[in-house]
Amino acid sequence: MPVKIRLQRHGKKGKPFYWIVAADARSKRDGKYLEKLGSYNPNINPAEINLDIDGAVKWLQNGAQPTDTARAILSYKGVMLKKHLAGGVSKGALTEEQAEEKYNAWIAEKSAKIEGKRAKLSDAESKAEADALAAEKAVNEKRIAEATPVVEVVEEKTPAKKATEEEAPKKETIDDVAAKAAEEGAPAKEAKNEEE
Repeated sequence: MPVKIRLQRHGKKGKPFYWIVAADARSKRDGKYLEKLGSYNPNINPAEINLDIDGAVKWLQNGAQPTDTARAILSYKGVMLKKHLAGGVSKGALTEEQAEEKYNAWIAEKSAKIEGKRAKLSDAESKAEADALAAEKAVNEKRIAEATPVVEVVEEKTPAKKATEEEAPKKETIDDVAAKAAEEGAPAKEAKNEEE
């Protein structure tokens, strides 16, 4: 019976979620499977992959053929490298410790790359949020500036008004009358009485 390592689709419409399974090549895409090896969620960035590495290596050593997408996922998680190193150990080219050391070094390097990508994505996301907030503030300030009316009071005296003000007789106050009377020599009391 030919065995394939392939993806089995789950999830809702537009939001796929996959199981990585070892199944008979003749079974339906979402039909019976021999063993579930892991899951793959492409809806987040970077994609989340959970995989039983030792189980996948066992199936590969027993002759299971991965599909193209499954091969890419297995390679990404280091299953193909572990199978390759296990072949070297069985031939005597490597010891078990050397193979484990090479595999762990590769995993550490890969996880550092993934963390770098996550950090870069989170920085880009926070920068985009800050830019959006700044743009929104600018739009709000512009709306406020347009909504508040600017009142400019400009007083201009026309020449006609100036002439009429100068020609019009001034009303004399009591103090003005008293001052004139003092200049002329008349008593101030009489001037006040006359005005009243």
